[in-house]
Amino acid sequence: MNASVLVINCGSSSIKYALIETDPQAPRLDGIAERLGSAEAQLKGNDSAGERFIKSLPGADHAEAISAILDSLEGRRPSAVGHRIVHGGEHFTEAALIDERVIAAIETTAALAPLHNPANLIGVAATQKVFPSLPQVAVFDTAFHQTLPPRAYRYALPEALYRDHGIRRYGFHGTSHAFVSQRAGELSDRGAGGWLTAHLGNGCSTSAVWQHQSLDTSMGLTPLEGLVMGTRSGDVDPGLHAHLHRQLGWSLDEIDQVLNKQSGLLGLSGLTNDMREIEQAAEQGHAGASLAVEVFCYRIAKSLAGLSCALPTLDGVIFTGGIGENSPQVRRRVIQLMPHFGFALDDAANDATVRGREGALDRDGHRGPEVWVIPTDEEARIALETRHCLETQA
Repeated sequence: MNASVLVINCGSSSIKYALIETDPQAPRLDGIAERLGSAEAQLKGNDSAGERFIKSLPGADHAEAISAILDSLEGRRPSAVGHRIVHGGEHFTEAALIDERVIAAIETTAALAPLHNPANLIGVAATQKVFPSLPQVAVFDTAFHQTLPPRAYRYALPEALYRDHGIRRYGFHGTSHAFVSQRAGELSDRGAGGWLTAHLGNGCSTSAVWQHQSLDTSMGLTPLEGLVMGTRSGDVDPGLHAHLHRQLGWSLDEIDQVLNKQSGLLGLSGLTNDMREIEQAAEQGHAGASLAVEVFCYRIAKSLAGLSCALPTLDGVIFTGGIGENSPQVRRRVIQLMPHFGFALDDAANDATVRGREGALDRDGHRGPEVWVIPTDEEARIALETRHCLETQA
């Protein structure tokens, strides 16, 4: 399908957007409408010349923001709209053309992603209002991980909790893991094979991908499970909730707030959730920052090592996301913590690979598992899945 796709990622008070053409060399128009519903609402983006712009949208709602986004597209009208939907539950194993049935299914899954799915649906409604004649496609973060086998997605809980309430591991960041593993198969002589992918940003997750299919991943029922993240704790003892309630009198909402908003790199360092600032503070001898880096890297290596059990063979590891792409120190520490896997990191190549560069980081002549940095492009993946969905519907 030869079509430009407007990719929409809608939050409760923001809309990220990108117009993706079929020609990968075409200038990308993208940006964000933020602080919607307030007097400070504004649209920030890039034009076709690569210049940044800011437009005030005082009091704008989501539909008005979508109209402003349309005006910013310089007359380039999309042929379809692809929506990022965080949680598809077990309803969706691939992208779906949005109709009333699909919307109802997304609504039933809202309990599994109460901060995301309702906001995503607001974006769908607003976009349908502005583009009533355009096909709209839902692309799910969880769909890529629907190939997990039961041994990977089931919790050791009573059967009824899974059967009646859908309590299982779903995984997230699917569009990112799909994009970088697909790209590795194109770049590496090893092809599709078996890849460990590490999406490291403010949210972090790992995945084991075999022949373009996810066989296991670090996130679970919610995006809180797994790695240490910017403000999320990642894995903790399941008994922690009861302990904090009994000892400190905290409510479930208070505990949830602490684990999601006050923990992770922020909680460990006592400073910030920004890895760049944490690395600087660690270099200056800040104990909390040093601990945050150590715990962060150890948990990544531990997760990757565990996920290797899912792969028939290991062809390499891929780092992506803001931290994965821009922190040579994190990549080096993670690889050093996995000495049994036969990686051979080229320190000079590792130190030189920042700010969106793509490439292998192995020493010359190395024949063991490879190390790659591949900048993720979730918008491109959403556009690709949107086009594929429409082609199959034609």
